[in-house]
Amino acid sequence: MPDNEIANSETELIRRAQAQDTDAFCALAARHARRIYLLALHYCQNAQDAEDLSQEVWLKAYQALGAFRSDSSFYTWLRRITINAFLNYRRTDSARTHEPIEELEMNSYAGPDDTVYSNALFKNVMDALADVTPSQRLMFLLRHYEGMSYEEIGTAMSCSRGTAKKSVWRTLNKLRAKFEVDDDTAKEKISCLAAEY
Repeated sequence: MPDNEIANSETELIRRAQAQDTDAFCALAARHARRIYLLALHYCQNAQDAEDLSQEVWLKAYQALGAFRSDSSFYTWLRRITINAFLNYRRTDSARTHEPIEELEMNSYAGPDDTVYSNALFKNVMDALADVTPSQRLMFLLRHYEGMSYEEIGTAMSCSRGTAKKSVWRTLNKLRAKFEVDDDTAKEKISCLAAEY
């Protein structure tokens, strides 16, 4: 389906969902559910918390859908709700302790010769992200998973562009130091692995 037909069908789904068509809302959710869940999983590092956070995002999106005005894409609007849910999650005491992420496999980045190496490195990167602050982890994921600019991250997290950039670079430098990375190829691979799911 061409991009404009996909956008038009999403526009139609949004219109129907705003008119209380729950099937249309479910169709919208199905388009973005995996991406939201993976972002939540890598943010909170716990499958149950990620599921809870994802459900909270969808509930808030459903409740606020009438206010969506198409000033941005539906996903951009949904991501804003997601970031707010993550920031609220960070403030609660209900966050579970870090558990290793075992259910994800990182195969799309690796070629046939380095799948095992890449999977091991990917797991190590995700484990290392558990050692940074929630704010640093979220900014890093927004940059390297979502592809947001530093200005967009700053706006989303109510901080300056410089603060967002510094936070992302500090996290990346921590990862590089943890893995004792010196060459540019390995540095690039760590950044790419953080963005590949």
